[in-house]
Amino acid sequence: MRTSRWARLAALLVGGLSVSLSGCGPSATADNHVPGRRLTIDISLPFDGPSASGARAALGGAEMALDAVHRRVGRYRIVLRAMNDATGASRGWDPGQTSANARAAIADASTIGYVGELNSGATAVSIPLLNRAGIPQISPASTAVGLTAGGAAATPGEPQKYYPTQTRTFARVIPNDSIQAAAQVALQVQAGCERVVVLDDGDVDGLDAATAFGVAAKSAHLPVVDIDTFDPRAASYTSLAATVVQDRADCVMFAALTQNHAALITQQVARAVPDAQLFGWSGLAERAYTAGIPASVDPRLVITIAALAPAEYPPAGRRFLANYTRRYGPPQPYAIYGYEATSLMLDAISRATRRGWTQALRSKVLAAIFATRDRRSVLGEYSIDANGDTTLDRYGAYHVSQGRLVFWKALTAPR
Repeated sequence: MRTSRWARLAALLVGGLSVSLSGCGPSATADNHVPGRRLTIDISLPFDGPSASGARAALGGAEMALDAVHRRVGRYRIVLRAMNDATGASRGWDPGQTSANARAAIADASTIGYVGELNSGATAVSIPLLNRAGIPQISPASTAVGLTAGGAAATPGEPQKYYPTQTRTFARVIPNDSIQAAAQVALQVQAGCERVVVLDDGDVDGLDAATAFGVAAKSAHLPVVDIDTFDPRAASYTSLAATVVQDRADCVMFAALTQNHAALITQQVARAVPDAQLFGWSGLAERAYTAGIPASVDPRLVITIAALAPAEYPPAGRRFLANYTRRYGPPQPYAIYGYEATSLMLDAISRATRRGWTQALRSKVLAAIFATRDRRSVLGEYSIDANGDTTLDRYGAYHVSQGRLVFWKALTAPR
């Protein structure tokens, strides 16, 4: 039974990858009105590389959201089209492929909304393209602060540079990195950290994580003695590990994507500072990373991610996780977020079309997303604010045991 379900997802993905990109120039920009009785929700995720398991989990959740409404909203048939934003050569998300996915969505007159991306760097590529076309976008997993907000945790020009029309078209159901940073800082304060070193991979996700953490640490008076960017293509990090030793770090945080030699740098730094406590950002909450961590390092490594144990969710969340397990097997962290991102899109379509009986307009779907208030969901009750951020504020802290994530406790970020 489980094999056939995954086979179905594989067929869906193959179908999504066959989308023609012809006519993706300016003349192909879709109108606000979606004609006909078929509405397409595109979902763009990295199905190649270390994040593939998380992407498949998010897609499985999205499929279950469609099934929950029998793939219909009133008179409209809803089609989910999966597209891969990764390539084998890149071993992860690829800017060119992400751009191609967004343009494919724009070229299809039936596109009503876009779910994606998983990585913040990919989202930074797709938002401006979809924004020009007025296509509503919901991410299940992109957490970079600058995608939605400015301030000390963002880089110059963010978030305005992502919205050429000056109208917000992007929202997310996962708490952003400011929330995760506050949770991480609280963890490290509780752990008694006195000399923290942050190592990031220079990617959008890693840089944003390091910046957000630095801001939160300063506010909480947590001593950060160094924030260093490492070369994600280096064959060895022994010299960087020596710098961590010189910094006399008692706590080290890794803000990186798995494919950027994250396991290697963790191994070498852990060996150099055997008494230091180690912390990982959510980008490392992947089997491809945890499987590369030696058992001797496991007890001192904690990873944060916005996923909780089943008991921490409301009844709807617990039912979803049980159903997902029966259908696909034990859920990866992003399964529930793939479900909720797609469910929110479907709910917005329903509200925008009076339960599917009036004209489908992207602008009205977009307005419905941003009008979301006190939504009762599998994740708990939340609203979407004017920036496109969720009001959810909980992260989970996980230990690593025998290469697997083991839930430790839930963290509510102080505000």
